[in-house]
Amino acid sequence: MNSVDDLITLLQDELGLPLTAADADAAFDDVPGWDSVHLLWLLTALERETGRSLPLAAILEAPSLRAVFDLTAAPAS
Repeated sequence: MNSVDDLITLLQDELGLPLTAADADAAFDDVPGWDSVHLLWLLTALERETGRSLPLAAILEAPSLRAVFDLTAAPAS
């Protein structure tokens, strides 16, 4: 996963959500078709894509898709 655009493409392809790059900075409540189950699915998909565990608590507190992407791009602790 090299960019937030890759994350948007993953969500479009895997979940069929009608997202655009503009949705990356939107609050989750404002993302078309988003619900809390998608966030858990996204965590699993990102762990599969990155090959490493991601911090569940931080992912759950993330305010946007860009914030989730930034967590995946951060060095593993």
